[in-house]
Amino acid sequence: MTLTVFKNTQFLWLAFTILTCFSCGSQNEKINNNEEDIPKHTSTTLSTGVRNDKNIVMGANQYEAYLPLLEGKKVGVVANQSSIVSLHSISHYENGFEETIDLKLHLVDYLKNQDINIQKVFAPEHGFRGKADAGELVKDGIDTKTGLPIISLYGKNKKPSKEQLKEIEIMVFDIQDVGARFYTYISTLHYMMEACAENNIPLLILDRPNPNGHYIDGPILETQHKSFIGMHPVPVVHGMTIGEYAQMINGQKWLKNGATCDLTVIKMKNYTHQTSYSLPVKPSPNLPNDVAINLYPSLCFFEGTPLSAGRGTEMQFQVFGAPNLPSEQYDFTFTPQSNEGAKYPKFKNQLCYGKDLRNNKHLDKLNLEWLIEAYVSTGKKKGFFTPFFTKLAGTTKLQEQIEQGFTYREIRKTWLKDLEEYDRMRQKYLIYK
Repeated sequence: MTLTVFKNTQFLWLAFTILTCFSCGSQNEKINNNEEDIPKHTSTTLSTGVRNDKNIVMGANQYEAYLPLLEGKKVGVVANQSSIVSLHSISHYENGFEETIDLKLHLVDYLKNQDINIQKVFAPEHGFRGKADAGELVKDGIDTKTGLPIISLYGKNKKPSKEQLKEIEIMVFDIQDVGARFYTYISTLHYMMEACAENNIPLLILDRPNPNGHYIDGPILETQHKSFIGMHPVPVVHGMTIGEYAQMINGQKWLKNGATCDLTVIKMKNYTHQTSYSLPVKPSPNLPNDVAINLYPSLCFFEGTPLSAGRGTEMQFQVFGAPNLPSEQYDFTFTPQSNEGAKYPKFKNQLCYGKDLRNNKHLDKLNLEWLIEAYVSTGKKKGFFTPFFTKLAGTTKLQEQIEQGFTYREIRKTWLKDLEEYDRMRQKYLIYK
């Protein structure tokens, strides 16, 4: 990438200053009855996550592929803080020496600099800049940085209206997902695809890696338990990128009235579902690092119990606990307090006994053993599971199995047939092997 992507060198330094401020399976995947045969993640595991494969070229970084599709059109953008464009190897001179920098810009800032006519920005859960709590109402507003109107797609307005889409000629979707059914960005994707289909607006997806894309696991969602945290009959860990998932939504006719969206996916280069990738930006406030992202599909089940999954600490989705867990069994302690992404955490200012999982090995399957262990430790109380647990699981069977004393191995065997059927269906939509 040369300096020609910029209008002038003055903008380069302005953008670099902005950046400085902004910074403060595949067909080889298996489903087996013997869980030891489940394929292992092939990346190098580090203390804070996994090593990036620097050869991956994101959809957002393939400017030559998508800028021609946007030029001269009125554009809408679905984006959040993860929508980053990398501009590599930009040379400049300082003190007589040539230097190279790697510049990262928000997609919206980059498109505006390319004179793309952005009309509106549409924001998912947590907002455009990614600061809101999970479940917190995100309001419409104006982005103070660009002056663009922001339309919230979380709260009462999950699907953009015809009026909100008025005059938009093409929609761009660029959001980092983490591969769990209850992570709401794929629900936002569904509603945006549906709205685009109804209003004859093509949708352009700039694809990104799935950090949990190396496996599929969990119960398949049953349609009677459909909600915004689970809209499709897929397992808890679905094993697809956003681009692949969008193709599946179209292909399976999951949109209203069986509609299909005019979809274009800007594919990544040099990526497979076994490629290690460490996210450079938090995808949401309570997933601060690679360990949390890897543990999230397993620990999110605690959100449907009286226990804490670490919200209100700096160890979100890396620990679990509660004040009433037995201290003789759980000697790790933490005290939740208000913080960014958790203004009112469970057990605020209360000492919790629990387990620290920050040094746990990288998971390539769901772990229900911690949940079952905690259920037993609290005396198998009838109120352990809240109604939200069924929404997370997508079925009543999981709660029933735990209450009936099933082991994790026994529970997982009941998923295998459905997982095999899902994987056969999924193969049709995979872009990356």
